[in-house]
Amino acid sequence: MGGLLLVASLTACGGDSGAGGGSDDTITMGFAQVGAESGWRTANTKSIQEAAEAAGIELKFSDAQQKQENQIKAIRSYITQRVDVIAFSPVVESGWDTVLKEAKDAGIPVILTDRAVDSSDTSLYKTFIGSDFIIEGERAGEWLKKEYEGKTDTVNIVELQGTTGAAPANDRKEGFAKVIGAEPKFKVIASQTGDFTRAKGKEVMDAFLKAHPKIDVLYAHNDDMGLGAIEAIEAAGKKPGVDIKIVTVDAVKDGMQALADGKINYIVECSPLLGPQLMDLAKKVVAGEAVQQRVLTEETTFTQEQAKAALPNRKY
Repeated sequence: MGGLLLVASLTACGGDSGAGGGSDDTITMGFAQVGAESGWRTANTKSIQEAAEAAGIELKFSDAQQKQENQIKAIRSYITQRVDVIAFSPVVESGWDTVLKEAKDAGIPVILTDRAVDSSDTSLYKTFIGSDFIIEGERAGEWLKKEYEGKTDTVNIVELQGTTGAAPANDRKEGFAKVIGAEPKFKVIASQTGDFTRAKGKEVMDAFLKAHPKIDVLYAHNDDMGLGAIEAIEAAGKKPGVDIKIVTVDAVKDGMQALADGKINYIVECSPLLGPQLMDLAKKVVAGEAVQQRVLTEETTFTQEQAKAALPNRKY
């Protein structure tokens, strides 16, 4: 515990002495989660809760149910409770400056996890840990280019976007469009939000199938929407992975199973297991240590054979 005692004595170094969850040496973290919209998010929450316990960090946790106003309310509550550090995964990118300034004025450091904010004032948070969503979109596009290499016919693509305004939705769309945009045969004929949920993915895919008789490829911003879309494709009498090729992002267990079964063709990984890295960063920022402003998570991609090999040991 010696290291933590040192941490406690340094809590006021990063600003005024407003920070500090209590008189003992335990670090208190307020964490405002997006919600429980997907298998990915559930695994992310579990990782954070388990890592906090392992690190001896007291965790105050809230579920925003995908509403920005709930997250802002939770962050203000953490400021009032004078926690040592605040971490959150922002529902959308914009509209955070006021509440983040309140945290800064209270001397409480903020860590962004999984999703970024679009604030021009980067002093409002200490670091951002998460994936590069643009690279994820690019990887999906690269697979598509390879899959249709040498073919000249038009490839009709439908896209299930994540929550409107969310960083992963914006960036996965941008990265994908950048890669396929160079080849005129690729045409995105419909693109709509499915809110990262299975139910909405099914509903929107159903509408796509009714509106567009010829769909070659589905690009879904996460596995859950892709899995919902598979239900709609099967209900329409088509074979997912064969009649309509499917590429998704996340690599949660259900998605990986669908990939192993040949219903999804390719998955770009986005790891939810950010907990241990987050707790490590929390200890450092509370101690007033310098940290990198951008911390990337390590990720890969999966084909059908790779999914079969990885599934038995998959943690999420």
